[in-house]
Formats: sequence, C-alpha cells, structure tokens
Amino acid sequence: MSTAIETNASEKKSVGAPHSATFVSSRQLPKSAVSEVTGLIGVVSLFCATMGAAYFEVSLLQSIMMLLGLPAATMIASTILLDKAHLRASTGLDYGLERHRPEVMEITVTKTLGLGATFLVIALAYQLIPTYEATKYELTRALSLVVFPLLWILSPIYIAFTTRHMVDPRDELWHFGKLVTLNYSAVDRQKVKDHCRAWLVKGFFLAFMISILPTNIHSMINADLSNFFSKPLPTVFFLIQLTFFVDVCIGTIGYLCTFKALDSHIRTANPYLSSWVAALICYPPFVLMTSGGPLDYKSGTQDWTYWFEGMPLLLTLWGSAIVLLAVIYAWATVAFGIRFSNLTHRGIITTGPFRYAKHPAYLSKNAMWWLMSVPFLSNLGTAAAVQCCILLLGVNAVYYARAKTEEKHLMADADYREYSEWIKAEGLFARILSGRRKPHTR
Repeated sequence: MSTAIETNASEKKSVGAPHSATFVSSRQLPKSAVSEVTGLIGVVSLFCATMGAAYFEVSLLQSIMMLLGLPAATMIASTILLDKAHLRASTGLDYGLERHRPEVMEITVTKTLGLGATFLVIALAYQLIPTYEATKYELTRALSLVVFPLLWILSPIYIAFTTRHMVDPRDELWHFGKLVTLNYSAVDRQKVKDHCRAWLVKGFFLAFMISILPTNIHSMINADLSNFFSKPLPTVFFLIQLTFFVDVCIGTIGYLCTFKALDSHIRTANPYLSSWVAALICYPPFVLMTSGGPLDYKSGTQDWTYWFEGMPLLLTLWGSAIVLLAVIYAWATVAFGIRFSNLTHRGIITTGPFRYAKHPAYLSKNAMWWLMSVPFLSNLGTAAAVQCCILLLGVNAVYYARAKTEEKHLMADADYREYSEWIKAEGLFARILSGRRKPHTR
C-alpha cells in the first residue's frame, strides 16, 4: 500500500521548473500538511484501543469500530487543535462568508442527490461485480448496505455547513448532482470526471482495505506474546505483523476521513491512465505479483528463514533489517495522519520518512521483498534464481512507474515542486552522495 502513497500508499504537483534558485539557497524543508505529532497520536490511540479490545474480549466488529474510531477521533482532534488545518485556505472555506439560506438549501439539495447517487453506484458495484462475491468482501458489502444509507441521511447537515462557508460551493459534487437531476446545461463535464475519479479511488481502495482489516485486527488482538522475547524469529514475525497492522488501520482511516472542513479532502485524483494502470496491477483483482501471476518472483524459491536456518547471528541481523524496512513502510503511512490515499493529492507530506526521500514506502517495501524472498538463491539451480531476480526487478519497475506517475500528477502543485527540489538538494541520497550527514540550514 502505499503511496504514499497513498502513500501509501501513501502525491502532488506539476511539471515545470520551480523557483529553485531562491529555495535551494535557503535549504528550508517545506511545511507539511500534517504535523509529526498527528500520526504519532493516531498510533498511540491505536495501541490503546487494541489493548482495550483484547482486555475486554469484544467482538471482531466492535474491535474494528474501536481500532478505527479512537485513532480517527484523536487524529481529527490533533488536526483541528494542533495543525489548525480547518482554517487553511486550501479547505476552500471562508468562515467569514455566510451565504443566504435559500441559496444554501438549493445547493445542499443538489449535492445531497449527487452524493446519494454516488453511494448507490458504489453499493451496486459491491453487490453485482463478481470480484466482491468473495468471502473477504462480505463486510464491505454489508457495510455498504447499512452505512451508506445512514451517511446519506445525515449528510445534509455537513453539506449545508460547508456550503454556507465555501468560496465556490458549486464544486464537483454539485455538478454531479446536476447531472443526476438531468440539468445538463449547468454541468461542467470536467468536474463530473473529477468527481467520478475521486470516488472510484475511494470505492476501490476502501473495499480492499476493509477486506484485509478483519484478519489483521484479529491476529493482533489474539497474538500470543509468550514467546516474544524467547527467540529471534517469533520477535521478528510479530514486529513485522505489527507494522502491517498499523499500516492497514491508519490507511483505512485515511480513506474514510475525506473532509473539506479538515482540509483532508481529495483535491485532485490522478488524471493519468498510466498511473492508474501502475497502481491497480498491484492490487486484486488485477495484481500481477500473486502466486502464479506474470510477476510471481517467489516460484521455486525459499524464504530467508530457510536459507539462514542454523545461523542464528545472520538470521537475527537479516530479520532485524527486514523489521527496520517494515517500520519505515508503516511510518510512511502514519505520516499522512488522516490523509493516506492512493492516486490522490490531499496535501503535501514532508514529515516522517518523507524528509529523507519522496517515496519511502515504495523504497522500503521493495527492498524488504528482496530480503524476505532471497530470489538470488534457489533449490532449482542458477537459472531459476536468475529468473526470480528478473521477475522481482519487474516488480520493482512497476513501483518505479508508480512513483514517477504520481510525481507527474503532484508536480501540478507548487508546494510539491518546492519539496521535490528540497529532496534533490537535501534528501538522504543527496547527503550520501555529497558526504554530508545533516541537511544544510540557513
């Protein structure tokens, strides 16, 4: 996941040379849309909720609600109280602006109808598309039939509030509402396309996140910690499991919390087909890296524990390296706070591992796959090992394409261009090449 991508998966700006002369001389890290403390608060809350769910032995559904609800609530509080994101101009809101009630009501009705149609289309997709008939999507289908109608009934309260203070209340949702009500003369087709792209991202990736959420939460709540410190391998496996648990929970919250009032809305969804192709082939049902798939680099190989069995020191060091990469991967998701999402621009993140590299999640995840699968060793001989290495290089190439197509999208934002220039001058790789340990300051 990624993308950060989103990631994070898990994204910002446009092509064109920025004002780099002034910027590079100042060497100041651009301000992040999310403060470091917001993600940290989310992780602490997640661990507290996990311990509470395990101690009180609540049901799986209640556990999911606790493990998503508490971190979301605390990160939202941090977003408002500490980041003060709700006051930013990028929200599109001006609280000094108060529209007349008749105008607010007319716009609210149109948007509510547009939102209802959007929910209906996504819910129908979950019920009708064969992919979502799989057992792992049962929770997704059930929630769409219960939660979507409830959200739609409550939505006019939020829509009316934001409409009252929006600088431009006739946004993508309004234009989609006009399309739904057959008022074609008022429809801006580009805004309708933008609306559909943003909700396609939410619908597709939220279903995926919810499908893997129960397994991750159940495994963590019921984890057996009795052998945690007894041997290296159980410790490594648990820590890896813990990092992916954090990634999945915080990532799911990111897809749920898309609100203009919190400045966590989807500003733009990636408009490039190449980016969508590169991203979707990493996820079911399009995934190419699965067992038997075209980029199945694990066929004929054994994992790292097989090759290093009987070598406790090497086993511990190798496992520690994998854990470190897994922590960086989860850290990249946590840095987004409530903004994680693939294929979208929701504000530039420059904290956490993003102060060192533009794509820390992709870098750490791809390096981790090399260490875990050890494709250069094979029981089937040298030819099989070479084949697995080539296939894993193909997977790496897919993620390189994801990174570059995301940058193409995000480069439309001047903030990302500034951040990109800073990384080129002061990022980890720039410092390694120049022999510097720390970034320059003014």
